This record gives sequence, structure tokens and C-alpha cells, in this order.
Amino acid sequence: MAFFRTIGRVVKRELRRMMIRPLYLFASVGVMVLCTFFFLTIMQKGAPERMPVAVVDKDHTAISRRLCHEMEATSSVTIALVTTDYTEARRAMQRGEVYGILEIPDGFYADLVAMKRPELHFYLNNAYTVGANTAYKQLLTMCNLTSGAFQREVLRKKGLPDYLIMKRIQPVAIEAHMIANPWGNYAIYLVSTILPGILGLVVLMLTIFAIGFELKTRSSHDWLRTADHNYTIAMIGKLIPYTVLYLVLGISCSLILFRFLHFPVNGSLGRLMLGMVLLVFAMESMAITIIGLLPTLRDAISIGALYGMLGFSLSGFTYPVMNMLPPFQALANLEPLRHYYLIYVNEALMAAPAINSLPHMLALCAFFVPALLVSRRLYHALVYQNYPLK
Repeated sequence: MAFFRTIGRVVKRELRRMMIRPLYLFASVGVMVLCTFFFLTIMQKGAPERMPVAVVDKDHTAISRRLCHEMEATSSVTIALVTTDYTEARRAMQRGEVYGILEIPDGFYADLVAMKRPELHFYLNNAYTVGANTAYKQLLTMCNLTSGAFQREVLRKKGLPDYLIMKRIQPVAIEAHMIANPWGNYAIYLVSTILPGILGLVVLMLTIFAIGFELKTRSSHDWLRTADHNYTIAMIGKLIPYTVLYLVLGISCSLILFRFLHFPVNGSLGRLMLGMVLLVFAMESMAITIIGLLPTLRDAISIGALYGMLGFSLSGFTYPVMNMLPPFQALANLEPLRHYYLIYVNEALMAAPAINSLPHMLALCAFFVPALLVSRRLYHALVYQNYPLK
């Protein structure tokens, strides 16, 4: 009972400090609410629509106008500019007004009728990756459909029935099945990992600040005295209020995504929640490790920010880890977000067996070890208060 009473005193002390400094609540609750609202709003439709493109129509025939009409009827692109001057379309692309240009050459219809295989040219601004890829996909689809439609009309004039025409136009039928995300919804892939990543960054930075601020203000003696000079009790009592807050934020974020917004969960939501809990503990452990190795607030904050931001790049949800250089593939395993992302893929998207997620859960637990190894060094820093004055 004395153990729990001592922890209770440390918890009360930390709650008072949290109430005195609104920074803690703003940097945790405020940041997560703003980021959740921002990402869910900006990706409300799931995939970009009505990407503006330009058409350089040098043919001015019924077939070129029909092609433009069919493109305008799609939901992915919209024709923002129709011109006969390529330079005008290029300048519009350079100004960022359009993401792609479709050039219909002069004599396109005449060459098509004469079976001379006319060429259509695409120009894309890949500085805007998503917009350019969406525009390219739709332009390519429409041009292929135009080619198929023309072949169909020619074969119909030759008297072939429709079932033979389709076999000639498309001898191999392709059925595409997008696993777990048939809508092609970008939010399902990105937001489900970005928000836990932001939460992990918040946990890392605030935990470093909460401990480092004790060193900077030289209040660590009071902290240890409240804990009866027991390092373990002092650390547990300090982290309990923050951990409860982080877990509430993480679980609330998961419920919003997977229950209220109905993001797909083909596996176990319970194991996915457990991954979120382990992510919070792993990020707290890494924060203790960083402040223990560098018991100076400004240095620890700088290294923590670098380490936390690298997690977004090395986790693999934006760029495949297997295509990275071997040293970076090894570094990816040192990021907790990487293991949470793999748990998310296994549980939410792939509905894989629990044994597939177990190694990554154990890897998240392994992040507790460095925090234990630096405990003696951090305790000495709290006792001797060897924080540099300048």
C-alpha cells in the first residue's frame, strides 16, 4: 500500500504541473484533434477527382470533339483548357493550372480512317505526383477506349457479330481485384497510419519535454523526494497521467476511423488496438532512452524530432522498405511506427492470422529494453542535476 500511495503522490504532483502548463494538453489533445479534422477533411472523398487537364486539339474533327466530350464526362479529370497552341497549354502547366496535356495531332481522324495508326501525346507534370498519376491514368483509359470503339465500328462494318468483335479487340479479359480497398481510397492507406504516426511523435516529444523540463528547472530533487527517492516509482508516477491521456487519444482515433467512418477492418480490431497501446509504450520508452542518453532538454528535443520524423519515411506506408538501400532497411526496424504499420496491414487490410502480427508486437515490446539500460544514467542526471547552464 505504501508503494501505491507513493505513486499516487507523484501522480498528483504531475497533474498539478499539467494544469499549470496548458502546453501539455494543447500539444496532445489539441494537436490530435486538429490533425484528425485536417486529414479527414482534406481526404473526405478518398481519392482526388476532377483533376484539370489541357487539350491541344489540332484536328478539329468530330472524333476529337467526341474524345473531349467523353473525357469531360468522367469524374477523375476535367478539361480546363482547349487550345490549338501547345505553348499556351505548356505555360498553363508551368503555372500549375493543369496537371496534364493531351495533344491531338493534325490529321488524326484522316490517319485513323486510313489505318495509319495516329499517335496521341501525353505531357504530365510529375511534380504533383497524385494529380499527374490520376490524370495519366484517365487519359490513357480514354485513349484506349477510343481505339477500341473505332476497331469495333470497323469490324461491325465488316459484318462480324459483337461477341467475336470483343474477342478480337480484347483477346485476354482482365479482372482487377483490389484487395481490402476496392474503392482505391487514399485515406484508408494514408490516414490510418499518419494519425498514429502523429500520435507517436506527440508521445515522444512530450515525454522528453516532461522529463527534460525537470532537469532544466532543477526540480528533479523535488520529484525524487515525492517518490521517496525511488527512480522506478518516480518514473511510473510521472508517466501514468500522460499514458492514460495518450491511450485515450489513440483508442479514440482508432474508433473514429474503424467504427464511425467504417474504414475496413478485415481482421481483429482488438489486436489492432493492442498494437496502438504498444506503440504508445514504445514511443515513451524511446523518449526515456533519448533523454537518458542526452540529459539536456534542447539536445534531446532535437534528436527526438529527427528520430520521430524519420519514422514517417522509414515505416513503409509511403515508399516500400524493400526498395530502400540495405542500411535504411535495417534502420526501419528501429522505428516503432514501422511495426505498427505492419500490424495494421496484417489486421485491417489482409486479415492475416495472429501469428503474423505477433513478431511485430514483440518488436514493440523490445523497445522497452533501451529505456531500462539508460535508467542508471538518467537517475544520476536527476540526482546531480548536471544540466548545462548555458
